[in-house]
Amino acid sequence: MSCSSGQSWRTASRESANLAPDPKTTQEAVLQVYAADTWGWRGWFAVHTWISAKRAGESHYTVYDVVGWRARRGQPVMGINQDIPDRHWYGARPELLKEHRGKGVDAMIDAVEKAAQTYPWPSIYKAFPGPNSNTFIAWVINEVPSIDVDLPFSAIGSGYID
Repeated sequence: MSCSSGQSWRTASRESANLAPDPKTTQEAVLQVYAADTWGWRGWFAVHTWISAKRAGESHYTVYDVVGWRARRGQPVMGINQDIPDRHWYGARPELLKEHRGKGVDAMIDAVEKAAQTYPWPSIYKAFPGPNSNTFIAWVINEVPSIDVDLPFSAIGSGYID
């Protein structure tokens, strides 16, 4: 599934994989954890992970992730932005690792927001051994154990917090 076919990351798909419920018609709260192969040859052994969340009644998703190239632009690597929740990761179709919906999920989203705000490395990115995108998601999962998801072995950097 990795994009190593010579395709440019600039033209690789960033479209929805249609895994998330439509926020305009889904009134309940939704929290999802995704993983997708990383760009290029790294996708042969590593994934990028992120969390998407929508509070009850909201008509959009908020995506929580860390992206290394933000640092090259002088920005924090950690992002909390309204975005497509199940977006292809530069051509790689995401896999839904965990989903929570309905009652109690708004409180989980509040806890995710709080955990993200206390992430110790919001401006630091190192592909190996971390901190990286998977370190961030592992941090949030550690701080919000009710998410109850195991990241895949290929989530390199997820053990950085241990």
